[in-house]
Amino acid sequence: MTDRADRTGGTDRRALERALREAGVPETYYWIEGVHEPAPTPPDFVYLRTEPGGGGWETGVYERGAYEPVATHSTEAEACDHLRTLLGG
Repeated sequence: MTDRADRTGGTDRRALERALREAGVPETYYWIEGVHEPAPTPPDFVYLRTEPGGGGWETGVYERGAYEPVATHSTEAEACDHLRTLLGG
């Protein structure tokens, strides 16, 4: 895996985080597992993480101390694209 693309040719988490930062998206609006995990944890944000139990990726919304999955994805690129959509991009 490269810094810019996963094996499917899409965006990976590091490239997505860099693009969000360059676009001026506030750091507290998103959480990307292993790449951007703000501390202290914001009260609410959109997230991208490996699917609990393995096998894929999950995007969703963290609110009031609970992860609320919105979608699961078979590739990192799909998950990155969806997180960008959740952020309005």
